[in-house]
Amino acid sequence: MADTTGNPTDTEAPSGIDNPTPRKASWKYIGPGIVVAATGVGAGDLVATLIAGSNFGYTLLWAAVAGCLVKISLAEAAGRWHLSTGRTLFDGWASLGRWTTWFFVVYVVIWGFVYGAAAMSSSALPLQALFPDVMDLEWWGIACGLVGLVFVWFNKYAVFEKVMTVLVGVMFVVTVYLAIRVTPNLPDALAGLLPVLPDEKDSVLNTLGLIGGVGGTVTLAAYGYWVNAKGWTDTGWMKVMRLDNRVAYLTTGIFVIAMLFVGAELLHSANVAIASGDKGLVQLGDILEAEYGGATAKFFLIGFFATSFTSLIGVWHGVSLMFADFVERFRSQQAARGEKVASGERERSWPFRAYLLWLTFPPIVLLFQGQPFRLIILYGVLGAAFLPFLAGTLLWLLNSSRTPRQWRNGPLSNTMLALAGVLFLVLCVKQVWDQPWSEFF
Repeated sequence: MADTTGNPTDTEAPSGIDNPTPRKASWKYIGPGIVVAATGVGAGDLVATLIAGSNFGYTLLWAAVAGCLVKISLAEAAGRWHLSTGRTLFDGWASLGRWTTWFFVVYVVIWGFVYGAAAMSSSALPLQALFPDVMDLEWWGIACGLVGLVFVWFNKYAVFEKVMTVLVGVMFVVTVYLAIRVTPNLPDALAGLLPVLPDEKDSVLNTLGLIGGVGGTVTLAAYGYWVNAKGWTDTGWMKVMRLDNRVAYLTTGIFVIAMLFVGAELLHSANVAIASGDKGLVQLGDILEAEYGGATAKFFLIGFFATSFTSLIGVWHGVSLMFADFVERFRSQQAARGEKVASGERERSWPFRAYLLWLTFPPIVLLFQGQPFRLIILYGVLGAAFLPFLAGTLLWLLNSSRTPRQWRNGPLSNTMLALAGVLFLVLCVKQVWDQPWSEFF
């Protein structure tokens, strides 16, 4: 049976397309995985990995690898839902109750407002370092936001994917070059694959933070939408999607391992500390210039820009796509299908473009006035709560009759999603606990 909104109940799986012809998993189809890797690895992730390398050397290399494995399970589950049911992830969330809708609305409004300013500022930092006399940081940030807006507004997924692939190529060359340039200690690196905790206070929470911080938050949920936007809408694409997803997190793993090498060799061995946040990468550029010359520093800053700008346009596209799906589903009260995303209809819709404007223009105020204290607290809490929400709802959806039986979770998927849920719940509780609530009221 279905409820009055057209959603399948717990006793009915969506019919979808019967027995589509399976496509052979081939590298020529790879695309959404590159997009999710580029969007998920931002400047903040690279700084966190650098700091882990500078503080603990190679000891936490295994945690960076574990983080990639955890995120593979989440992205695979999101993609499997889209392909096996023919419905979008928000449609699945809506079938679990109104509470998911309220959570999503509050999340995308507050998170998008603060993230817009953070993404523009992060993209502006390397440009100001490369061209210090051209204009101030705030104006570089506005320029990056406007370029991202125009690019996503006027281009469909196919062009977006090609540009992201080029920028990922730049990121890949820069990070691997730096990892080779610092001459990593390979025996120590191999020893770092053994799951050992550092001998310091709060080492467990620091390790969990590194695992949870590798490669994306809301972009993991957007992966299913990019899978549909690519034209993959049925189970015939399941093998292709799984290969694509592995490529995504292999790429992510290379980025974070390369930066951990840089942190371990360049910073840890010299006992040099850098600031947390995006400005830490500007400091790294100064250290690279002193150690290896101006050319290497400029090359690094170009890679820094590629890292930040791919996150900006990735969120501008992916989260706007999710918001458009939410609005259309809310207005029509009909099941949201992957075919609508594949047709490009969502990218041309007014909700897609309205959220693009929300990401771009209101956050400009934060660039000039600083980020309001209470808003930052809410942003941090909502961001921490999203991944437990994602892991928990995917466990629910993919173990119920909402999903065709053959595509429901097996023991490995359930174990990985459960571990992800527990991990992110612990990190969420820590994030909430660490907030200065006494100053909030």
